[in-house]
Formats: sequence, C-alpha cells, structure tokens
Amino acid sequence: MLVLELRAGSFETNAYVVAAGPGRGCMIIDPGQRSAAALRRLVTRHRLELEAILLTHGHMDHTWDVLPLSEHYGVPVYVHPDDRFMVAAPARGLPESFPRELLAGHPDAEPSDMRPCGAPGSSVVEAAGLTIQAHHVAGHTPGSVAYYVESGEPALFTGDALFAGALGRSDGPGGDASRLRDGLSRICRPLDDATRLLPGHGGPSTLGGERRLHAFLR
Repeated sequence: MLVLELRAGSFETNAYVVAAGPGRGCMIIDPGQRSAAALRRLVTRHRLELEAILLTHGHMDHTWDVLPLSEHYGVPVYVHPDDRFMVAAPARGLPESFPRELLAGHPDAEPSDMRPCGAPGSSVVEAAGLTIQAHHVAGHTPGSVAYYVESGEPALFTGDALFAGALGRSDGPGGDASRLRDGLSRICRPLDDATRLLPGHGGPSTLGGERRLHAFLR
C-alpha cells in the first residue's frame, strides 16, 4: 500500500494520499489548509486517480481544502453525519475562545457530493481498490472516525483521536474523554501490534507502541 503524507497549513495537519500502489486509484484523507495544490501534485506525480476524500472529523484544519479538491476531481466526500455540519460552518465546532480571524479564507461551503460514513449502515467505504473500515470514535468531536485499511501493511488513520504518545483532546464542543477512550479501546482491541498509527498531527507510531503507553488500548 502506498501512503503519502503532507503536513498542511499553519495548523500542520497531516493530509494523506492512500493507494494500493502507483498508477492506481487513490483516496485523500483530511485535506487541510493550503493543501490542495500540493496534493494535486502528489496525485499527478504518482500517476494516481483520485476516487474519494475521507474526513476523520469536521474540524476546519482537517476539512479546509475539501471543497476545491472534491469539485476539481468530481469525487465524493465521506464524513460522519454528526460532524457534517462543521464542513460549511467551521466556527460552530470550535470553542468560543477560538480566534475567529484564523478562519479567514475558509470556503464556508460543503461539496456537492457528501456521503455518510462511520454510522450504522455505512461502516465500510470501498474506494481506490481498497476496503476501508470506518469506525466511529466520538469523544474528540461527536462524529470522529478512525479509518482502518488492511492492505499489505495495515494502517489506522486516527485523526485527532489518538496521536503518537498522546490521547486526543476532549475538552472542545461535543468532547467526552470517557467516550474517546472507550471508542479507541473497542476499535484497537482486535488489531495487531504492528498496525501503523497515522494521526492527524505529529509523527506516526504503531499500535504496539501506544499499547505500552495507554492501558486502555491493551
């Protein structure tokens, strides 16, 4: 499996291009601020064909460039129904204390083809020749989703639910630390220690490495 990472914008959000291999279909996970042009270059350089965009949650630093990319390629965008409202109205998902000037330039509109994932009846996304398990996590935002891809070297894309060495924040609107830990425990329990952990910020890890740090993952 080919996984290309791009650190995007002033929020340094990890955007990922995922494909079975070069010259194949691909998907993008979390196209953050000022990521569209660089992601298009990656898709072209590796002779890929974008088929879908997946959002781990609705926070604006993960959704910023989803509109221009989805409209340019004409592809669907997958998001959990509980977080969809944030895509076109990012301020609604942020604390009152968040500086509103940092939202300047956000499209404030959602793509024309939005599809549910991570909810009952939509737990599997078939795209780019890959089968993606969309697991509802909640706890960071109401509709946070972790994406598990088992193709070659399995990978879990955790967004802001779990980072290398740290649990995601749960102190924002809709946050719940207990639900976050319970959701991650449920998702990770059947997965192998060698599973790559690819978070929304910072560097990668492995599930085995995180289990040594977090008892609720064991």
